Amino acid sequence: MKVRRVGDAALLIETEAPHRVHAAVLGLAPPEVVDVVPGARTVLVTVRPGAEVGRLGALLAGLALPELDEISAEPVRFPVVYDGADLDEVAGLTGLSRDEVVARHAGAEYVVAYLGFSPGFGYLTGLDEALHVPRRDSPRTSVPAGSVAIAGPYGAVYPTPSPGGWRLLGRTTMTLWDIDRDPPSLLRPGVRVRFVAERATVRGAGLGRAG
Repeated sequence: MKVRRVGDAALLIETEAPHRVHAAVLGLAPPEVVDVVPGARTVLVTVRPGAEVGRLGALLAGLALPELDEISAEPVRFPVVYDGADLDEVAGLTGLSRDEVVARHAGAEYVVAYLGFSPGFGYLTGLDEALHVPRRDSPRTSVPAGSVAIAGPYGAVYPTPSPGGWRLLGRTTMTLWDIDRDPPSLLRPGVRVRFVAERATVRGAGLGRAG
């Protein structure tokens, strides 16, 4: 880890394991820390005005990081119906069959690296390299909540309806963001995630597709 000072009231930690650093800083609970915000390869630690930033930086530089099972004992399991609008396109881009795409996506274990884009939107690491595909050239104006998607090295589930350019593989009924829940977000950095393939339930004349 590299710890850099950012102005008079913040430290930026550069790391390949932001979720573990996030958990370690929260576990240490320094009284001068106001907020801990993980990103793709950084963790921003903001402190109270007048805090000894240099002393805290030296303390964080030697911080022991917890293992994943210390952060999240059991993975959160998402039941998924794999009928996404981009499933065939992902199969074509990867050279895999639809069934192989589903098997590789559901066969991996993911870790929430950080939250961003919208409330409760977790960027999941651990996606099979064979499924690393680019975002759509033209983003959708609206992606339904519960859409299970991939883009680049990440997986995700859309917590609320929103625009989006990720490739849609399927859908889940799990609620990721609920303002009446404490905390509202089902996911947090360091939480492990598994996707479980389920059969679609036929309603009326047929199935709708996500997206």
